[in-house]
Amino acid sequence: MTLAPPLSPSLSNGGEACRYLISDLCTELEEYLPRDEVREVYRAYLFGAEAHEGQSRMSGEPYIYHPLAVARILSGMRMDYRCLMAAILHDVIEDTATAKEQLGELFGGEVAELVDGVSKLTHLEFESRAEAQAANFRKMLLAMNKDIRVILIKLADRLHNMRTLGAMPPAKRRRIARETLEIYAPIASRLGINQIRLELENLGFAAYWPMRYKVLDASVLTYRGKRDELVEHTRTSLINRLREEGIPAEVMGREKHLYGIFSKMKEKKVSFGEVMDVFAYRIVVDKVDTCYRVLGAMHNLYRPVPGKFKDYIAIPKANGYQSLHTILKGPGGLPVEIQIRTEKMHQVADAGVAAHWKYKEEGDQAADARANVSDWLKSLMDLQQGTGSSIEFLEHVKVDLFPDEVYVFTPNNEIKVMAKGATVIDFAYAVHSDVGHRCVAARVDHRMVPLRTRLNTGETIEVITKENARPNPAWLNFVVTARARAAIRAYLKNLQSQEAVEFGRQLVGQELESLGCNLQDCGGERIQALVTEWKLGDEQELFREIGLGNRAPLLAARFLVGSEKPDGELLGSAKGTAGAPLFLTGGEGMVVNYARCCHPIPGDAILAGFSPGKGIVVHRRECRNIANPSKQGERWLEVQWSRETEGEFSSEIAVEVENQRGALASIAGVIANMGSNIENVTVEERDGSTTGLRFLVSVSDRKQLAGIIKRLRHRHPVLRISRVIG
Repeated sequence: MTLAPPLSPSLSNGGEACRYLISDLCTELEEYLPRDEVREVYRAYLFGAEAHEGQSRMSGEPYIYHPLAVARILSGMRMDYRCLMAAILHDVIEDTATAKEQLGELFGGEVAELVDGVSKLTHLEFESRAEAQAANFRKMLLAMNKDIRVILIKLADRLHNMRTLGAMPPAKRRRIARETLEIYAPIASRLGINQIRLELENLGFAAYWPMRYKVLDASVLTYRGKRDELVEHTRTSLINRLREEGIPAEVMGREKHLYGIFSKMKEKKVSFGEVMDVFAYRIVVDKVDTCYRVLGAMHNLYRPVPGKFKDYIAIPKANGYQSLHTILKGPGGLPVEIQIRTEKMHQVADAGVAAHWKYKEEGDQAADARANVSDWLKSLMDLQQGTGSSIEFLEHVKVDLFPDEVYVFTPNNEIKVMAKGATVIDFAYAVHSDVGHRCVAARVDHRMVPLRTRLNTGETIEVITKENARPNPAWLNFVVTARARAAIRAYLKNLQSQEAVEFGRQLVGQELESLGCNLQDCGGERIQALVTEWKLGDEQELFREIGLGNRAPLLAARFLVGSEKPDGELLGSAKGTAGAPLFLTGGEGMVVNYARCCHPIPGDAILAGFSPGKGIVVHRRECRNIANPSKQGERWLEVQWSRETEGEFSSEIAVEVENQRGALASIAGVIANMGSNIENVTVEERDGSTTGLRFLVSVSDRKQLAGIIKRLRHRHPVLRISRVIG
């Protein structure tokens, strides 16, 4: 792949020394396209030039030069003629009076769909720039799922915009550069289009951190001048060894790009000299067997560094990249990094999916590339279905675009590529959403491990599921993949909605009992009248709104019995209830929350406060955060514990102990023997002789907690113990 030549980042102001014309593009296209297809591209150019007539770029040049430059980049990737036509026309829907239907009539539905996929949502209004950006990005990825060429056009469009960014105001340059580094360069990497990725990263670096770019650029030039002789000496040694082995190969020095140097310095917290002291070479050979012969020759020439060999030929990266990577101790002990690949692998490393997409060729490698991209696109579709807002979707995708990869195995020896830092839960959701939802335990290399365990390359993961299990909200604290996070949130959101409906019915039923009535007596017509009065969709939404705390159950009950017209106020401003208390079992789900300030447990005297959007929050009556509930009666609900409660509840105890070895372990042992789990421990040193400990423990009720406190009170070295009130 040969892209159109880039401008220097410091000179990217919109002008070029020699203007690139449609005749130049047609000459290039005739090298690989039939003449009738080239004529179609020219016809698209004539239409685009007329549509953009009178429009100029920020640099002052005619606008048509931009889509022509985008087509030039894609011609370097040897894209098909319809893709090139769409590139030339990619702004006509967005920036001119041309409609998608008109393009379809003139150039066919395929070209019209490509142009529409790249076009922004100009007919909608958004509350913020961030929301507009996220919605447009979501639209583009949905179109990309239908046709990968949409993203190839967008990447070429962004590349030319970055090359000509100098005409923009500084603030806009930084905003576009940041977006490029956060979204478009990672997408190019994910699709394996390395040549575009490298240029986008360097141009983004130059625009976002211009001073750092200049300093680093000058440092590289100085360093290169000092090390040229040693670099050439090492390269000659590699070539000579390959000749001795009778292996024909091309040996190239691999120049580190500036953004890569900057990122490594920042990530690993190392100096410029430490990054640049690694010499990098690329060896390109004829076939796969030769790659491994070259590897052996290199390991005989210089000593390999343990743990620094990676075989991406046997296990390709998710974007289809294949190569052997090894680091050797070179001349003078300096590290020498070597990449060994075939010519075909070299093309794929530069052009990625564009090198073997279905429009150009078939074969096993092309099929593998399509499968990799299809898997990623499917995961994006799963994400967009599981997220509510476009902004949330964009944030999930950003997480998914930075995957330092880990390769693990299923029990059937199927390879799964996971993001670095991925946990057992991430793996379960990578297998299937249902496996993630029902996951209760896991084995890593036949050993039972906690669900938050991080995965390492080479491990075999076995997920243990249970039919009635469901996701734990706490999983969101440690999962790292966007797919797992979105699936968990979507499940919990749906679960909360279902629980809210049932809880809303319970709240209204309680209020109706105090008025001498029940839901069955009210009848469907009266309930439907309330739905209409509050402008809701149906009965389900009515009870969900009440269960989530957005509507007052008392007002609903009074309307249903015909004693009062509801005013539609939020629950926070509704009058309190004088009826019988609501009995809690602990099994109400996510619409009943237990306050973290006082940690109420069964047996405590409790009071519930309304929280719009969440349901109710239960406090202990002596909690300091309840200033004076009688003065705020409209915000509180009378609740009591049911005689039969279920599950475990969190409670906090404060323990003061003498400073001595093993004190923490001794107390933890007592708590465990009493059948309680320790959720968290905090330590506070008070003076040289005593230490304050706080334990957050899970108990079934007040009786179990009292037993733990009693047992610890008489345990040496405990000096004082008490329950934390809040």
